Amino acid sequence: MAVSEEPASRPRAPSAKITRAEWGLILVLVAIQFTHMVDFVIIMPLGGRLMRELSLTEGQFAHIVSAYAWAAGIASLLASFVMDRFDRKTVLLAMYAGFTLSTLFCGLAAGYEWLLVSRTLAGAFGGTAAVALMSVIGDVFPPEKRGRASGAVISSFAVASIAGLPAGLMLAEWFGRGAPFVALAGLSGLVWVLAWAKLPPIRGHLTAARPNRWAEFGDVVSNRGYLGAFAFSFFLVLGTFTVASFIGPYLTAINGWTEGQLSQIYFVAGVCTLLGMTVVGRLADRVPRLGLFRVLGSAALVMAIVVTNLPPGPLWVAVVVMSGFMVAAAGRMVPVQALLLGVAQPKNRGAFMSVNTSVQHAATGLAPLIAGALVTIKPGVAIGYPNVGWVAAGTAAVSLVLVGLLKPARADKSPLDAVTPKELVSVPAPVATEEVVEVMS
Repeated sequence: MAVSEEPASRPRAPSAKITRAEWGLILVLVAIQFTHMVDFVIIMPLGGRLMRELSLTEGQFAHIVSAYAWAAGIASLLASFVMDRFDRKTVLLAMYAGFTLSTLFCGLAAGYEWLLVSRTLAGAFGGTAAVALMSVIGDVFPPEKRGRASGAVISSFAVASIAGLPAGLMLAEWFGRGAPFVALAGLSGLVWVLAWAKLPPIRGHLTAARPNRWAEFGDVVSNRGYLGAFAFSFFLVLGTFTVASFIGPYLTAINGWTEGQLSQIYFVAGVCTLLGMTVVGRLADRVPRLGLFRVLGSAALVMAIVVTNLPPGPLWVAVVVMSGFMVAAAGRMVPVQALLLGVAQPKNRGAFMSVNTSVQHAATGLAPLIAGALVTIKPGVAIGYPNVGWVAAGTAAVSLVLVGLLKPARADKSPLDAVTPKELVSVPAPVATEEVVEVMS
């Protein structure tokens, strides 16, 4: 299935409508991201069962959880050396196959050591597959369509919370701790076959002349525009996960709620997040993304303070507050992803996204350590959680400043990344990429 190359000089009428073939590609990417996100989040609610059945200490379980994020970050960084030297489809399928096998090993692991190794491998392969996936969006979809494409993929997190977590917990209750991972590996295998059949080769980035690998990596990490983007990503993710890592224990401590009651909160918040991200995804392709992020980022800053200062009260209040926090925190990632995809030149977009993902994983691994140092949670008592909210608010404020450093690449500029209405007039559309996905029709 060769992909036709279209000369850059050939004019094309602007079109913001996502075609049927493009929606088919988006659904494949959503399926891949869904399985990755379920694998990422399912380990935490299974913690009690794993500790009982495998006789794990609290420290050992913490290592199992953190190993995933650190492995994903390191693998993403290493992948930046080679990501842009291969067909995007080949990279995505190879990494997703490794993720599928690693997830199966998680289900078959009989002890701490094997589970730790399996989670490390799942993080490494899954994190790299996620980078390749976002690079596919950046290469296939023109800037004016990336908001909806990115929003659909990012919404997989909400779908994982709504459907993946309850299903996984029921499987664990019925068939044992390994059942969720075995079932997820089976589903991932089916998705891999679908991706192999439907994804077209994506090789346009291979036509650019390249320096050696170290020089290419050096170009990415020394680019001032890229460094600003990395700093922005770090503070953006750090604030979110400092709050998120202790929401469940905090609400349980101050209210005495059961896991069943917490699951109701997460379910409703997940539904609201899914609906909210659908709306935000459409807005991201119609209004300036910089302004949209600043609105949602400011809302997330306020909600971080509200949720960390929530007093004991009825369940519905926690549902409303939690939903507001998740919608704002997740929704802002839609315009951010579209902005980040436009920062890098196509020739090194994969390397840029690899390093950026590594930075985000580093923030994800650091956030619980910061929160844990500030919070003391015992039955009926939660001390220090409001301090976490102020830290999160501070990092959110920094991200609101640093977002101004994100400048679209000259050849990838979109009118939606502009900040003045004047620039929205008579801006020529970039070369469309419908040929890339026509083979899927």
